[in-house]
Amino acid sequence: SQNNAKVAVLGASGGIGQPLSLLLKNSPLVSKLSLYDIAHTPGVAADLSHIETRASVKGFMGPEQLPECLKGCNVVVIPAGVPRKPGMTRDDLFNTNASIVATLTTACAKHCPEAMICIISNPVNSTIPITSEVFKKQGVYNPKKIFGVTTLDIVRANTFVAELKGLDPAKVTVPVIGGHAGKTIIPLISQCTPKVDFPQDQLVKLTGRIQEAGTEVVQAKAGAGSATLSMAYAGARFVFSLLEAMNGKQGVVECSFVKSEETESPYFSTPLLLGKNGIEKNLGIGKITPFEEKMVAEAMAELKASIKKGEDFAKSFK
Repeated sequence: SQNNAKVAVLGASGGIGQPLSLLLKNSPLVSKLSLYDIAHTPGVAADLSHIETRASVKGFMGPEQLPECLKGCNVVVIPAGVPRKPGMTRDDLFNTNASIVATLTTACAKHCPEAMICIISNPVNSTIPITSEVFKKQGVYNPKKIFGVTTLDIVRANTFVAELKGLDPAKVTVPVIGGHAGKTIIPLISQCTPKVDFPQDQLVKLTGRIQEAGTEVVQAKAGAGSATLSMAYAGARFVFSLLEAMNGKQGVVECSFVKSEETESPYFSTPLLLGKNGIEKNLGIGKITPFEEKMVAEAMAELKASIKKGEDFAKSFK
C-alpha cells in the first residue's frame, strides 16, 4: 500500500529516539508512528501528536504494552540502549545493550515477524548477529529484512569529503563498508561520486576522522551523551530509503551491516539495492584500491570476534 507504513521506534524517549521520532512524524511516507520505551513515552507521543502531519502517533510504555506497539508494523527501528561516555568503546556497551536488543527483537519476532528490522543500538557489529539468532530461535529468520544501520558513517564521510573539497555535501556519495566500530569502518573514498583525489597523508587522516567521528562527538559532549542528532538524521534517512523501496521506487541503494557472503566475515556492510522485500541485491565491494584492501583485511579479526560475541550471547539468552 503506497505510503501507508506503520513504523515503530523502540527506545523512543531517548537521545536518538526523540529526534528520530520527530523526523519520522514529519515524513509523508509514514501513516502510523508507534513509540515504545520504558519511561516517558506518553509525553513524547502527546508532544509529537500535535504536529500537523498525517502520521498518527501512539505511545506505549513498559513490556506489557510492547506487543500492541508492534502489531502490524512494517518497519521497526531500535535505538534503545545506553550511550557511550568518554573513554568507552562501542563494545563497552555490550553487556547492557545486548540484553535490551535481545529482549526487543524477541518481541518483534513474535508480534511482527514480517517487519523490516533496523538496529541502531551499539555495538552494531554484535547486535545484528544477536537479532539474527533471536529470529532463528523463533523460526521466522529472513536475512533480507535485518539491517544494522551504519548510515551515519556514510553521512559523515560525505560531509567531511565535501568540507575538504568545497563541494555541496548533499551531492557527495561515499560508500562505507565493513562494520560500525573503529577500524571496521572502511570508507571507500576511491568510489566517491563525484570523483575526488587526496594525497596519501590527507587520505589517511580523513579515513581516521571518519572512523573516529563518533568519539569526536562523545568527547565534545563531555559525558552528556553520544551522537544523537546526527544519528537520528542518519537513521531516518535509512528508514525513508527502505520505505521508498518498499513502495516500489527503483534503484534505491544504501549501505548496511547485514548477513553477507561478500567476504570471509559472516556479516558485512556493502551497498545494497533495496526492494519491496528488503534486500533485493547485495552490490558487493566493487573495485577498491590497495589501501582500501588493506583496511578490509585488517578489519576481519575484529569483525569476526564481535560477531561471535553476539552469536554466543544470543544462544545463551533466555
